[in-house]
Amino acid sequence: MKRREPVSKIMSTDLVTINHTNSLFDAEKLFNKHKIRHIPVVNNKQIIGILSLTDLLRISFVDNYGEDEDSQVDTAVYNMLSIEQVMVKDPVHIAPSLTIKEVAEILAKKEFHALPVVENGELIGIVTTTDLLNYLLEQY
Repeated sequence: MKRREPVSKIMSTDLVTINHTNSLFDAEKLFNKHKIRHIPVVNNKQIIGILSLTDLLRISFVDNYGEDEDSQVDTAVYNMLSIEQVMVKDPVHIAPSLTIKEVAEILAKKEFHALPVVENGELIGIVTTTDLLNYLLEQY
């Protein structure tokens, strides 16, 4: 395992993002369609928040998430709240030059599961605990 490898080596760059003006219904569709657990919330290319599947499930009463893509999720709750009210605002973000080890330390200490990667003020990637685990598996 190389000690100084940058996180840019393992981060996801094929990003699924959502705008803060979209609805929670839109977010749920993206989680289902792409089988992901974190969606950066952007305004243009700048990250303003991050929405996790856990955040969405926490506000809904869905016991069968993902079982029926056509099922209606608690419509009343989704209509009452906006993405901006549910997302984590101004999330901790990292530079692509940060080492994989440094990122692992941040994720472990802060108990985050995803970190947006930002360069020159623009979102360029995201690194998750799954990315780290896959990297470790490749090393062995």
